[in-house]
This record gives sequence, C-alpha cells and structure tokens, in this order.
Amino acid sequence: MNIFKKRHQLLVGAIALTLVAAACGGDDSGASTTAAPDTTAAATATTASSSDTTEGGSATTAASSETTSGSASTGAPAADIDYSKLSGELNGSGATFPKVFYDEAIAEFSTVASDLTVNYAGGGSGKGRTDLQTKVVDFAGTDSTVKDEDVSKFTGGEFVYVPTVVAPITVSYNLSDVEDLQLSPSTIAKIFQAEITKWNDPAIAADNEGVDLPDKAITVVHRADGSGTTDNFSKFLEASVGPEGTAEAGVWKLGTGSELEWPSSTLAGDGNSGVAQLITQTSGAIGYVDLADAIANNLVYASVENKEGKFVQPTPEAAAAAVAGTTIKDDLTFFLGWADGAESYPIAAQTWIIAYKTQSDAATAENLRGFLTYLLTDAQELAPELGYAPLPADLQAKALANVALIGS
Repeated sequence: MNIFKKRHQLLVGAIALTLVAAACGGDDSGASTTAAPDTTAAATATTASSSDTTEGGSATTAASSETTSGSASTGAPAADIDYSKLSGELNGSGATFPKVFYDEAIAEFSTVASDLTVNYAGGGSGKGRTDLQTKVVDFAGTDSTVKDEDVSKFTGGEFVYVPTVVAPITVSYNLSDVEDLQLSPSTIAKIFQAEITKWNDPAIAADNEGVDLPDKAITVVHRADGSGTTDNFSKFLEASVGPEGTAEAGVWKLGTGSELEWPSSTLAGDGNSGVAQLITQTSGAIGYVDLADAIANNLVYASVENKEGKFVQPTPEAAAAAVAGTTIKDDLTFFLGWADGAESYPIAAQTWIIAYKTQSDAATAENLRGFLTYLLTDAQELAPELGYAPLPADLQAKALANVALIGS
C-alpha cells in the first residue's frame, strides 16, 4: 500500500509545522489583515523581460531579486482587506493540476466574501493562458510559463506571476497485484515512448528486484489538452534522461512542451481527472497525474528514483523538499523537476495564477487582490490535506508583493 495513503493525516501536521506556521497568519473573521510589505520583496519592482524558466521567458513585473526558496521569511506583504466588502464576479480558467486546491479554497472564500463569486473552469494551462490573452477571464491558472513569442498576444499588457502551491506529479498505474512499484527516470522514459511494452520487461524488473511482475501489456495514458502537467513531466525526463540528461543522457526523445507527439498506441485524457479516469478503467495502464486527482480516484502510484538515487513516494512533504533547493527568479518563476536533495520527489511541480497588472476598473483589481491574498494566506492551511504543499514563508511574502502590484 502507498505510504502517503496510509499516513495522509499524519503528514498534514508535519508539513504544517515546517511550512505553514510562519506563512499563514490572517484574522479568523471575515476581514483578513497582513503586515506591511517587506521592502526587499516589493519596493523595487522591475520588468523581468529576460527571465527564462519552464517554457520560456516572460515579460512580467518582478517583485524581488533572485533568491533561494529555503531562505528565511521576509514577512508577509501587504494588505488590510475586509473580504466581506468585496462584491461582483471573478472568472478564471486553466491548469487542472491545482484545481482541487482552488475549488476548495473558493468554497472557503465564499464564507468570508459572500458577495463575491469566483469561478474557475479548469481546461488546462494552455487554455487558461489563451483565455487571458483576450481577456475572456480575469485570471488564469498555469503550471508553466509563457513563451517569449507569446508575450505580445496578451492584450492587457504586463502580467504578474503569483505562485500558489506546489505538489507532486504521480506516475500512477493499474496493476491489481503490484502495489509498491519503483521506477527510474530511464524506465519511465522508455515506457512512455512505447519502447517498453510489457510489465515484466527486464528494465522494470531491474527497478523492482523480487517483485512478481505480470506478463501484461502496458497502456500509456497522457493528456489530450495543452497541459502544464505534461510540460513539467516532460521537462523532468529531459533533465534526467534527455539529450543532456544528468542521470542517463539520450534516453528521452520526445522533447518537452505542453503538447507532445505521443506514440500512436497511447491513450489521451482531458485534464488530470480525465487521465486518472482512463487509468482506473484500463487494466495495465500507466499515466502521469497530479496527486490530488490520484487520491480522488484511488490510484496506486510508483516511487520514482531521484537525483540522489533514492526512490521517493509522491507526497506533499517530498514536493516541499524540492522547493527548498530551488532558485526563484525575479518574476517568481521556477522549476521543481529533478531537484537536488535526497528527500526530494523528482517530479514535483509548481503552479501559478497569472493576472494583468492593470485591470479595467478598480473593483476588479480589488477583487483580484482580495481573492489572491486569501489563496496565499488563509487557504494555505488547506493545501496539505488536499495533496499539495503550501508555499514557504519567504516565497509567500514575495507572491503577496506581486499581488499588491495589481491595480487599475
């Protein structure tokens, strides 16, 4: 049985102690009050036009200098927000990776901001970015950054990145008699490229000494939509076993991106939930899916070998370990895949909400600031029990400083 499923509730307290206590203040009433912005995080906001991370550079407004996420907290930024006075409607779409967290946070937010309706439609990171480009939505969820060539498509001008949570991408599978599978990056790459087609292949057996593997066909399941989860999963494989991979170079040949040219024998599902459902329905299936949807669908998932050669389960705690050694760029973008650290899960992933710095009216700007502030403070306490890790305190502070840049 998966360790995380057995000890899910115990992890909540452990993660909260290490990550949340310093980060998640906030009033217990409808009005949430946080401290004044730290000058190191917000005073010298600049435009980071050359910051290149998971999918390419992005012209956005930066809130801080480059830092390491494991450093000491700079304190929480900005705002005396009375949530009960917010009113109107906010619409968002995009990444399904954080949707379980956003849905729960929105439900909780409605109890303190009853006159403000927040809708989040999902649809994949690509859809979210496209919708924001033409102002179909007020904010977009994305697990990967905007490519340089796409920046000019955003008709509302400069936008800010607001990181919200981090979480593992699981390698989930459907084998009735195998519950403790271990997979190396090389083996994962060969499976998803359809070079390994049977579960008892010698490469899988080598990762799982003593495990009785069935002589059964493998069915690979991947995302059908433009997906930040696909982007982060493929970038993990590129970093570990791609052309210049540090584990075994040249194994992964499909490249990286939100959409890939998968082998014709594979199946495709819409959103993380769609991939999870196909895995559940297909004996012998394997696919990549966020931890929250894996748990919701009672999936079994593998331990994955990290950079230190240790097989690690996908837990919020292991995703948080990946954050600890990650460099955060000026615009608050970063990549968690194939992170350093013996306790790091190697397919950890980050997610952001992006929104225009200049809104069309003051009410929308105020509503956005209120909702995003809630996500980064009170709602962080919801993250561990949903399969996510909250932001460390210093990154939370810098994210709140970016939120404070949204105006009209």
